[in-house]
Amino acid sequence: EDLPGQLCAFTAGLMRTEARHESGWYDVVHSHYWLSGQVGWLVADRWHVPLVHTMHTMAKVKNSHLAQGDTPEPSGREIGEEQVVSAADRLIANTQAEKDDLVRLYDAAPELVEVVPPGVDLDLFGDQGEDGRRRARAALGLPQAAHVLLFAGRIQPLKAPDVLVRATAHLLRAVPSLRQKLVVPIVGGPSGSGLRHPHELEDLATSLGLMGVPGVPDVVQMHPPVSRERLADWYRAADLVAVPSYSESFGLVAIEAQATGTPVVAANVGGLATAVADGVSGVLVDGHDPADWAATIGGLLAEPSRLAALSRGAARHALRFGWDATVDATLAVYTGARRERLARLVAANGNGFGSEAGANGGSPPVPAETMDVAP
Repeated sequence: EDLPGQLCAFTAGLMRTEARHESGWYDVVHSHYWLSGQVGWLVADRWHVPLVHTMHTMAKVKNSHLAQGDTPEPSGREIGEEQVVSAADRLIANTQAEKDDLVRLYDAAPELVEVVPPGVDLDLFGDQGEDGRRRARAALGLPQAAHVLLFAGRIQPLKAPDVLVRATAHLLRAVPSLRQKLVVPIVGGPSGSGLRHPHELEDLATSLGLMGVPGVPDVVQMHPPVSRERLADWYRAADLVAVPSYSESFGLVAIEAQATGTPVVAANVGGLATAVADGVSGVLVDGHDPADWAATIGGLLAEPSRLAALSRGAARHALRFGWDATVDATLAVYTGARRERLARLVAANGNGFGSEAGANGGSPPVPAETMDVAP
């Protein structure tokens, strides 16, 4: 909430950085999230280069899918996002669903929105089979015979880790014998509105009898944020990864988990419908009723052959989202945006580019054939 007050300082720093270089040093500005988009809008206009923007999350989408008791995003953010959408030469959406939201909710021109899914490090988050699972469980101190249901992400109402905790209680009431084998690690830290009640999830698990019950091993385990390398171990160690979010522009956790060969149970919202191939690499659940989630998870745990098939499908599905494909598609967006900006300058001012390039002391444009983009 304090970041908007730092946008002037951020802008000044970028302007000073650009001033250290010769004219035309930058070819494209690519901003991520609406706050950076506000700054990118200003510097791209100053440098006479195209602005490419990736939203990642949108206030209007989040506000239409709020968890109970969560705080809506302020109207100032919605206005700021509308301004960035209007100013951008190109918008990059993670999925077709996000593109549709940009067009429907923010009046984005469809021809200016390109769909480029985020990239995943397929080397780090690669499938290592059963040997990888055994090694990961040993490294994390997890029983080899346990049923491990993992949540990884920010602890806040939007991400809905409470749905998994409540579903666990439903599952144990339905199948009490699972209690001796079930482990539910929650890996992540409080964030956003979750900071107001940082121990709410532990309190919920305790009240449901899932944490610290005398004579019974803990079922729900709270773990702080971890490195990417350790996160890969958590994914590999799990039988299932749960992504019960109320809203996701994509759902990178889902792809990372699937890349390790672990199926995902995810809410059927936003980009998760793209990140998870329902019935192939995981299962999409309509709604957030813990009883429905418990039934889905319990059914999968009871069918090892189906779980194994989903594991194989998860690893195959994740191959579509490697970094090479993301980089190539992103560079194509940069090149197209730059070419169109130069064409508009030529049309407006002639081959000499005229007054726009230097009217405010900004950098003159560079011919498209000399562009060397380094993301």
